[in-house]
Amino acid sequence: MNKKDYYEVLGVNKNASEAEIKASFRNLAKKYHPDVSKEDNAEAKFKEAQEAYAVLSDSEKRRQYDQFGHNAFSGGNGGFSGFEFNNMDFSDVFGDIFESFGFNFSSNKTNRRRKGQDSIIGMSITFLEAVFGTTKDINLEQYEECHVCDGKGGHKEQKCPDCNGLGNQTVEQRTIFGSFMSKTTCKTCGGIGSTYKEKCNICHGNGRNKVNKKISVTIPAGVDTGNQLRLASKGEAGINGGVNGDLYIEFKVSDHKYYERDNYDIYLEVPITISEAILGCKKDIPTLEGIVRLTIPQGSQTNDKHRLRDKGIKNINSHRYGDMYVIIKVVIPDKLTKEQKKLIEELDKTNLNELKEIREFDNFVKESR
Repeated sequence: MNKKDYYEVLGVNKNASEAEIKASFRNLAKKYHPDVSKEDNAEAKFKEAQEAYAVLSDSEKRRQYDQFGHNAFSGGNGGFSGFEFNNMDFSDVFGDIFESFGFNFSSNKTNRRRKGQDSIIGMSITFLEAVFGTTKDINLEQYEECHVCDGKGGHKEQKCPDCNGLGNQTVEQRTIFGSFMSKTTCKTCGGIGSTYKEKCNICHGNGRNKVNKKISVTIPAGVDTGNQLRLASKGEAGINGGVNGDLYIEFKVSDHKYYERDNYDIYLEVPITISEAILGCKKDIPTLEGIVRLTIPQGSQTNDKHRLRDKGIKNINSHRYGDMYVIIKVVIPDKLTKEQKKLIEELDKTNLNELKEIREFDNFVKESR
């Protein structure tokens, strides 16, 4: 595909925040929107920016794009298939942009169906819960559409008497440059164009009620600190019949006493004695899936590394597994019995000084004098 990188289109880096992405898109919309721009190729540049914003302003689509690039929306690599950019709702971004050019969208903006706000909560889980996956119950306190008034806030709908159902009012403003007419949102109906004879006594006119509920969350195997899980339509209630927002759960994984994680690989430090290091031995190694028998060769040293293929953590995006690395640590005793000390002294008499590394270092000392 010959499409430009979405981050390049918006002029932001890959670590840009949601606010930075939105601000950049607003600036490009002011510059290139066909209704206000006279520049060459303004429409094409605007559509390009609109498409980039549609992806990067959505955390799930942005994650897929960062992973697969433009292929995320062609149906390949597990990405989105048939994603329609033209169906995106940009009115929350465009409203104040066009008002600065003399256009007024207040009644449409207020009266339209709007998606509810997304929510995010943190969740702490143990190392093994992250490795194998688990199920957690969480309690949520959020707003839901009032079922008594269907989110309208009242009963017996009627045309707003102040704006006559238009949702806005024309007012005359006088300035030092003369008088001019402008439209403002009707304060009585808030731009909806209608009011209600009776306010809902359940939601008190808000159209939404705060509720407490428990939901069960399935956490996939392989999550790590900072990963987010999206629960579609589990966020705040929509406005004017719009769909609910999404709920994002961000994980914090606790450390393990013995295992250390690096992406999908794990490391385990295994202590051995001097005699085991010198003579070699066999050690039982606790992997995530059970015990395996590992041969430690004679002459092993501290920080020697042994790889156990596919004994790491499951990749959250595939069926592959990371590896496990066993790191040898030769433990030197700080106290010896008389018998142990005698044995070490006898060992020291067996020409240990002739070991290659020791002999080379001794020569280096002599040359340095």
